[in-house]
Amino acid sequence: MNESEFQEIAEQTIEDIQDAIDNIDADIDYDEIGGVLTLEFENGSKIIFSKQGAMNQLWMAAISGGFHFNFDENNQQWICDNGNNEELYEMLSRLATEQAGEKVALLMP
Repeated sequence: MNESEFQEIAEQTIEDIQDAIDNIDADIDYDEIGGVLTLEFENGSKIIFSKQGAMNQLWMAAISGGFHFNFDENNQQWICDNGNNEELYEMLSRLATEQAGEKVALLMP
């Protein structure tokens, strides 16, 4: 994947995450500035996404740690490179549930 393709896929993913948050009942605010998406929970904790073009990765920082995602072109999804091969929306839902203190289920578009 070249830089242009990465940027397009990563930007669409950032938009899709915002849409997924808009479609749930949880109290999660978000702000996107310069390709960095910050999710803020009622308790003040945050999950932050950033695009890492040089690595062709999305990075996510949460209370539980930092995670790097590679895009699997065959399955058209972001997969965490931590060895568990967890899909982005599954992991984000799990971490958001932990940080929000309520069930958060973000659906992949």
